[in-house]
Amino acid sequence: MIIHSHKIVRVRMQDMNNYRQSGFTLVEIAIVLVIVGLLLGGILKGQELINSARVRNIADQNSAVQAAYYGFIDRYRQVPGDMRQTDAQAAIGGTINAGGDGNGRIGGGTTADWVEASAAWEHLSKAGYMTGNYQGGGTSAETYQAPDVAPVNAFNGYVLISRLPAADYAGVGSERLGYVFGNQIPVNIMRELDVKLDDARPETGVVRAAADSGTAYDAVNAADAACVDDTPDPSIWDINTNSQDCNGVYLY
Repeated sequence: MIIHSHKIVRVRMQDMNNYRQSGFTLVEIAIVLVIVGLLLGGILKGQELINSARVRNIADQNSAVQAAYYGFIDRYRQVPGDMRQTDAQAAIGGTINAGGDGNGRIGGGTTADWVEASAAWEHLSKAGYMTGNYQGGGTSAETYQAPDVAPVNAFNGYVLISRLPAADYAGVGSERLGYVFGNQIPVNIMRELDVKLDDARPETGVVRAAADSGTAYDAVNAADAACVDDTPDPSIWDINTNSQDCNGVYLY
């Protein structure tokens, strides 16, 4: 049998073509890498936008509560939550379930703290200064953390406004009126919030880290100790821990 050389050459060329077609060319690989890069960039940018929206939501919630608080005082000449139940019912109208002792402040270092802190939301909402229909009646951390007693932040942690002892927040301070942002906030969000509103330091300025234990408002005002790194001076928000249960206080 005679095999012509030109047939052998043709077969070998076909084999080489098949071999070449079995893998990706440099152009194809480059296109794939570009597509992957665009997808990753889109995902990262999308996450960045989501985080920024959450920070803005938490900051706006604080601003709205602050405006409602001072608006109520301007109108009724009483502090929401501290206003006596009978006075609130007469002034606001409708059914008011809770009130305070009328001493001109929310909270006072006793179990009445919870009653007045929860009554604040009832007074503000029923007076039309904030959305929601809160009913008051909180007497402990457990009863306070209920959908009809107190509002929540973007991460479903309960927020609070009250007079806070210095032990309830990081850094040097004294008892002050403050807004608790609520727990369950990731540390990177808490840091970005501090950057947006203050000095990016958890122990100075008006935005402080919440205490990690022994607070007057227990779990509502508590935070994971890993949220703050106090090794450097001044201390910093420790985003390397990736803690998902941070909290902060805005001092009015």
